Amino acid sequence: MKDRNRCGWSTSDPLYMEYHDNEWGVPVHDDRRLFEMLILEGAQAGLSWITILKKRENYRKAFDNFDAAKIARYDARKKRQLLGNEGIVRNRLKIDAAIGNAKAYMAVQQEFGGFDAYIWQFVGTKPKQNHWKSLKEIPAKTPASEAMSKDLKKLGFRFVGPTICYAFMQAVGMVNDHITPCYRHNQRTP
Repeated sequence: MKDRNRCGWSTSDPLYMEYHDNEWGVPVHDDRRLFEMLILEGAQAGLSWITILKKRENYRKAFDNFDAAKIARYDARKKRQLLGNEGIVRNRLKIDAAIGNAKAYMAVQQEFGGFDAYIWQFVGTKPKQNHWKSLKEIPAKTPASEAMSKDLKKLGFRFVGPTICYAFMQAVGMVNDHITPCYRHNQRTP
């Protein structure tokens, strides 16, 4: 696996390589998983993605496996517990946002019949296949991520700026930003 040509960001750590090879850019249509990735991308703001990947299992435990109905009911005691949890990013604003986002997420599910149905509309329901030759060409945000960010904010979500939304779109396969020399560029699944 080490001799494969990968996107440059994924070659520094075995956890990164595993994530790149098996998850990043693979289309996700499971509501719970989409919610998890939206929360994790928000938690990553200002940090490196490897930091969040290393804490992902801790996040799953701390946030009840991203069960939005449970998270939406978190009280002050649970927030204090999360702020004391060294296994996650202990940022009050990000924790509050995760709780508020759980409430907004459930409202979106109700209104649109599922988060998947709502979120994939920003790419016309099909993954966008990009053809970047190098990492330098990949934008930090796009008109689609700006539209997603604006709409999510209107619906009450936080930590969903255009750059976070674009990273989310890449992670859940709404866009394929594997560079063309990467062995994963033309593969949809590992």
